[in-house]
Amino acid sequence: MRKGFILVGLLILTAFCPVTSVALPATTLEGGVVFGGQWSEANVTDSSVENLSDLPSIVEILTATWCGNCVTVEHAFEEVSENVSIQQYHVHRAINEPSDPLGSEAVNQRFYDRYGVVYTYEDNNYNMYPPASAINGTTFKYGSVTDYDSLTAEFTDLVQEPLQLGNGTSVFSWTPTSNTTGTVAWALDIDLAQFGEGVLTVNAWVVEHSANFEEGTNGLGDYPHVVRGIVELGKSLTGTSTITLPPAYDGNDLSVHLVYEVNMPVVEDTPAESEEEERALPAASLLATGTVLLVAAARRESDTRNE
Repeated sequence: MRKGFILVGLLILTAFCPVTSVALPATTLEGGVVFGGQWSEANVTDSSVENLSDLPSIVEILTATWCGNCVTVEHAFEEVSENVSIQQYHVHRAINEPSDPLGSEAVNQRFYDRYGVVYTYEDNNYNMYPPASAINGTTFKYGSVTDYDSLTAEFTDLVQEPLQLGNGTSVFSWTPTSNTTGTVAWALDIDLAQFGEGVLTVNAWVVEHSANFEEGTNGLGDYPHVVRGIVELGKSLTGTSTITLPPAYDGNDLSVHLVYEVNMPVVEDTPAESEEEERALPAASLLATGTVLLVAAARRESDTRNE
């Protein structure tokens, strides 16, 4: 009987606990591309002109100060950056998050809205806990386990996937008007027809170069590339906008980044069951199996005693 209870307990744990050791493959997303990455220190007037083909790959990392596996992912991308042009943006988990003060709920919500709260692989659902990485808005990698020789090797392959944006240019300038405000100007030369029905949005991402949080339990101490705020500038290919900067967590090391997002229209599927029912099916099936095994174990023990 005792073995029966142990087996049922293992099945119940399997039903509700994600298998974190599985190397989940990177998946291709259909939501639209994220590109740009030109930037300026917030307290400096600056401008730049870049060919679209020369823009860095945009890497968004969902992270947290308590997440040890996140350090593995972040270090891997740092190694990638030594040989490949990338721009990192670290989104600290802030929704229902009591342990990490570096995040912004609005920034965290935008990551969830774009990339989803639950990641599904082979009928198993994994809550969107860090680490998770999005590359150019078109590739998504959950977790820190890889089938490659190293995580750095996998990320190197992923960030070098060409975006093929065409032969246009992006112009960016930033002019501070006070310690907390400034004006962004942009001009994007691109063929929008390549995005079909996608809608282009121009944004200013405000990033803290490094935030010190010694209480973080993953031992990092200084947390780089922290996205403190995202400000929508408009949907026009050219324009100017005056923005107010969010506060830095500490220090005076904010920077302003020009990021373009293309959002494709969402095609609604007609599911056979509600989302809640679909998520409950794997666990319900395992619990039902466990119940059958428990009854069988009880009957077997009873038969043994009666012999």
